Amino acid sequence: MSASQNIDLARHPLTHWTGPLGLPDFTRMEDSDFGPVFDAALAAHAAEIDAIAANAEQATVANTLEAMELAGDALDRVSSIFWCRAGAHTNDAIQAMEREISPKMARHFSAISMNEKLFARIDDLYSRRASLGLDPETLRVLEKTWKGFVRSGAKLDPVGKKRLAAIQEELASLGAKFGQNVLADEREWVLFLDEGDLDGLPEFVRGAMGQAAEARGETGKYAVTLSRSIYEPFTTFSERRDLREKAFKAFAGRGETGGETDNASIVRDTLSLRAEKARLLGYDSYAALKLDDTMAKTPKAVMELLEPVWNKAREKAAADETELQRLAAAAGSNDKLAAWDWRFYQEKLRAEKYAFDEAELKPYLQLENVIKACFDVATRLFGITFKEVPDVAAWHPDARVFEVFNADGSTRGLFLADYFARQSKRSGAWMSALQSGYRLGKGSTPIIYNIMNSAKPKAGEPALLSLDEAKTLFHEFGHALHGMLTDVTWPSVAGTSVSRDFVELPSQLYEHWLTVPAVLEKHALHYKTGKPMPKALLDKMLAAKTFGAGFATVEFASSALVDMAYHARPDAPTEPAAFEAETLEKLGMPDAIVMRHRTPHFLHVFSGEGYSAGYYSYMWSEVLDADAFAAFEETGDAFNPGMAEKLRKHIYAAGGSADPEELYKAFRGKLPSPEAMMEKRGLV
Repeated sequence: MSASQNIDLARHPLTHWTGPLGLPDFTRMEDSDFGPVFDAALAAHAAEIDAIAANAEQATVANTLEAMELAGDALDRVSSIFWCRAGAHTNDAIQAMEREISPKMARHFSAISMNEKLFARIDDLYSRRASLGLDPETLRVLEKTWKGFVRSGAKLDPVGKKRLAAIQEELASLGAKFGQNVLADEREWVLFLDEGDLDGLPEFVRGAMGQAAEARGETGKYAVTLSRSIYEPFTTFSERRDLREKAFKAFAGRGETGGETDNASIVRDTLSLRAEKARLLGYDSYAALKLDDTMAKTPKAVMELLEPVWNKAREKAAADETELQRLAAAAGSNDKLAAWDWRFYQEKLRAEKYAFDEAELKPYLQLENVIKACFDVATRLFGITFKEVPDVAAWHPDARVFEVFNADGSTRGLFLADYFARQSKRSGAWMSALQSGYRLGKGSTPIIYNIMNSAKPKAGEPALLSLDEAKTLFHEFGHALHGMLTDVTWPSVAGTSVSRDFVELPSQLYEHWLTVPAVLEKHALHYKTGKPMPKALLDKMLAAKTFGAGFATVEFASSALVDMAYHARPDAPTEPAAFEAETLEKLGMPDAIVMRHRTPHFLHVFSGEGYSAGYYSYMWSEVLDADAFAAFEETGDAFNPGMAEKLRKHIYAAGGSADPEELYKAFRGKLPSPEAMMEKRGLV
């Protein structure tokens, strides 16, 4: 008898959650539990699916669509815990399981998508949809389910189905390995420095580097790591050009080290398999396949957005580069501006133009106060409130738990947050769910979490954020609100289950409230004096809001354009590194700027299929968010109650229950044009 056959899914802590507030009991879990529980949960879900497919009665919404949506509860539960651990607190055992479970899950869901009897029931419902009297949300779920089956190979012949399943399984394995390689490169590289190497570094950078060194057993030293929370401020302020160059080359070279963690072959094989997958399903390219169910619809529409922005950004960056080269010459440097110089001289140019630098802002951006600001804005806009519950065990001691309440005091759900960088956590910031919120069946309340990678301060000292980190915290909390405010019946359209180029609207829009003067005046308090940010500093910060737009936009847009170049062609390049270089050369990429995410460590695109052929979506959503915030500005009140209610109803609460264009027009009355976005970025 296998270990999985001994698992009681109704009682196991990974699938039967008995922790406080309806959370999993993380104190009762062992890493070794995941394998057997996954096997048992996969088998249980397969049995449920087989029963639905074998039902002799004619397909109905209840016995087919609803039954499918509610099946696999145990698998959902163990999966949500496991993928949280894999990203936020991994180890060798979890990584080994990730390499094993990723292809296993792909194989499982491929089998469901290609189950002929099951698809016949969905196809029957779909063909009768007009006569079933379905409400709009249920009709949308049925249509999305049918299209999902077709796009997953349900109409292929047996040979095609078998090949597509193999492709999906291999892609899952490659994605898991890609992410683990990047994490390994980030974890292993460190540059230890002494006091004499810290010229130009503000105290907050020194403190973060000291803490990072101490965490690695080097007390009295200072560590440059490849966490953005250390790497970016180090290359912004360090007077040591040689050390900036070392850090830059390590950061830009993640996944390209030539050893066991090199991602070159993974990228090549991934692109080849994606192109083959698109051909099997009858699409001209993988991008055409991925964009078929988005707002953009086609690669052509994506390029029509990106190309004008790219051209404006290059012009802006070229003008800035002339200024930066001037500052470098004035400082006695005869060297041509390099990529490891840009942030350093850009910060000096900011000081020259606006008489302040990022270091002035840090003392006013305490992590705890930025969290309070996030909550405060949510209360003012949507009426929800938050209460921290101490001493509740989560996946790591740094993870915090908050109860979320509606305006009438009733429970809305839970929010968990894990803010600090560590070696067991992959880089970046993200939102996900341990449990989604929906009404179908017995219903479910949302349990949403945010992950960040801010530098952890020494014990007893406050964590101070850069303006970018504060924006990121607001951004991820905007995603969290999308999950927490969900008000739908069906699980498959709950929360962030929307098209990829719409999902960033709630998050990017929420960033705008960070720099609303009333929010900063209340929450941007000096960590020592408790006094609010001086109006002069606030004014300078707001005046400089679009400073560096050329650099930031070139960084982003080049990544989006390379992503689209890889995936909009019918075949795959045999040498991705050379293709990346050729693409950037054709675009006229400035020598002194690199892609924000170079191919070997482009987690969005190659660690799974989530943002593949979809990195553009941040900018697509930015067109929407600039226009959406303008709706509040036009009223003269950033918290206008009428607009806030429309925003809650049609954007944050609606999930994927309707077409995103319809939802946006219900909120705003019209679709936006890119001009507001380019103006917001400071490109026009």
